[in-house]
Amino acid sequence: MAESESKLAAEAIAAIQKAVEELPDACERLKYVKQLTQSAANKVFDLSDAVQADAKALLSLADQVAPEHQAALRALAEKQQGLATELMMSQDFQDLSGQVVNKVIALMQSVERPLEAVLEHAGRVEAAVQDDALAGVQTPDKALKQDDVDDLLASLGF
Repeated sequence: MAESESKLAAEAIAAIQKAVEELPDACERLKYVKQLTQSAANKVFDLSDAVQADAKALLSLADQVAPEHQAALRALAEKQQGLATELMMSQDFQDLSGQVVNKVIALMQSVERPLEAVLEHAGRVEAAVQDDALAGVQTPDKALKQDDVDDLLASLGF
């Protein structure tokens, strides 16, 4: 394998390794974002329900106020009901975003095991290449000569 191909393969393996290490945490973070979004949407729904109930109570009181204020009170209560309904309707993003997050999590989980398999295979291939490199025939031009060994030992003080 050419040196540039070897470098490219090593970079790819490193990127895959990083992805495999980070995928579980990324999935957990997405689940947390989904949970926060759901919680916020539920709070908006609860507050909208409370506003709706208050507006309904105002409407029931309209007959008990002076006739000149009844129309204004009814209009205010109906406006509050309308705004509360709009708030509830604006929360439809939460359901859609939750579906998207679920799909992304499923995708991430579906690629995690195959990426691990790629790393395992790459490790076996690398080990085989290293074993082959060590198992080569010692030809006279590649073998260490006694003079080389003696020089090495002398440099180490032996």
